[in-house]
Amino acid sequence: MKYLNKESFFISQFDSKLIGDDGAIINHEIIVGDAFFENVHFKRNWLSLNEIAYKSVAVNISDIYAMNAMPKFAILIIAIPKDFSKENLIELASGFKQAEKDFKFEIIGGDTIANNKLDISLTVIGKLIGKPLKRNGLKNKDFIAYTGIVGNSARDLDRLLKGWHISKKSIFVKPKLQFKFIKRSANLFSAGLDISDGLCSELSHLSKMSKIGINILKKFNRKIGCSGEEYQLLFGINPRNLKEVLAIGRATGTKINIIGRAIRGSRFKNKCKPNHF
Repeated sequence: MKYLNKESFFISQFDSKLIGDDGAIINHEIIVGDAFFENVHFKRNWLSLNEIAYKSVAVNISDIYAMNAMPKFAILIIAIPKDFSKENLIELASGFKQAEKDFKFEIIGGDTIANNKLDISLTVIGKLIGKPLKRNGLKNKDFIAYTGIVGNSARDLDRLLKGWHISKKSIFVKPKLQFKFIKRSANLFSAGLDISDGLCSELSHLSKMSKIGINILKKFNRKIGCSGEEYQLLFGINPRNLKEVLAIGRATGTKINIIGRAIRGSRFKNKCKPNHF
């Protein structure tokens, strides 16, 4: 069965050349935005209000890091359920404040509205710390790799959907972002993006934006390929930089998985069902 990727189709209706990467590059700044909506991205019985607020920030910061930038400011738009108590609001705010401290940025304004569910939208402005890491730089014979372990987010989501509990250390609760590794190695990459919609989806983005094929060297199963909300980094490496990148991975305690090489030929096809809509 062929699925219509409504997200990609809708985005394709707009002509701006700034669209296509994890964020828009304007001068030396990166601007990203993400929604985090109740009953779409989470249920309130899955996460505490503190965890919901923190994760809504982390998914945006992941995009900032993935383009080799540091977050500076954020605009927060939040729809708050009418039945929230003062204690609920304090707990929710504590998650945002902890994220401000951990990721070293400042929420400078936004808007609040009343609603029957909790919906969060965040726009984050970051500053480049080197050359921007984009999706369209993959070159023929480049190695393709990703950080960390992929697949656990889908596993834990499945457990939650079955009514089971998951560990508070799960990346579904608190994404593990690879800033130290990215900061030290981004200038050695040819292309990159974070794995938010699934490894196969991001491989197809990388292939399409760079206009090059991908030969998979290390086979992976559907559980790994289709698992969204991983927030690891997928990247391309020129062969001459591979040894140095692997050394940085060891120095920062970052697992590096080499899974493919760029080749001249047909684009990589994503066979996973879209995570959106």
